[in-house]
Amino acid sequence: MTTITPQILLKAYAAGIFPMAESADDSSLYWIDPDQRGIVPLERFHVPRRLARTIRHKPFSVRVDSDFDGVIAGCAEPQPGRTTTWINDRICSLYGQLFRMGFCHTVECWQGDRLVGGLYGVRIGAAFFGESMFSRERDASKVALVHLVARLKFGGFRLLDTQFVTEHLTRFGAHEIARDDYHVLLETALAAEADFSAFAEDDEPERVLELATARTWRKIYRAAL
Repeated sequence: MTTITPQILLKAYAAGIFPMAESADDSSLYWIDPDQRGIVPLERFHVPRRLARTIRHKPFSVRVDSDFDGVIAGCAEPQPGRTTTWINDRICSLYGQLFRMGFCHTVECWQGDRLVGGLYGVRIGAAFFGESMFSRERDASKVALVHLVARLKFGGFRLLDTQFVTEHLTRFGAHEIARDDYHVLLETALAAEADFSAFAEDDEPERVLELATARTWRKIYRAAL
């Protein structure tokens, strides 16, 4: 079995490839380099009207990087339409190490002391590579995604990579681009600087929605410096 370290994993992301497993019971990892890559263009991110109303009602407390183990365990759970998962023990261990190194982040939705949804992904430069999300309450993963996009825009990120495109993500503007076009975007994002921790207004829903849907978000970032 090939040894994959966190350092190798970061180099793989920077080269445009990422690992997956066939199932949670399979200890092997496979490198994926799809012909078509899923992205969410940050400048065209769309928040459905009903979801915007939900966010304004603040059904969840949104936290960042407070429970990585809980988030990746939630992502590994069966979900509606998904009875199996690709998140195996090696994935949990590797991304846990990246989290402790500061290269992996979570956005979490809580109700009281109960984690009800969230997402995790990898950050390098001004690129964020979304890995997986989950919900235990309606809209929890969607709310986490909107908060993620607000944070990325405020922090000066240039690329939100979703790897693949699902029906769920197309509602927010996700689409596929050719591998060569993706590498152009990736190279630009890796050469830029961004700050995942700069945003501190997750408890202000209007501010989150303003940022998430902004079309001139880079001006917002420059004004915040």
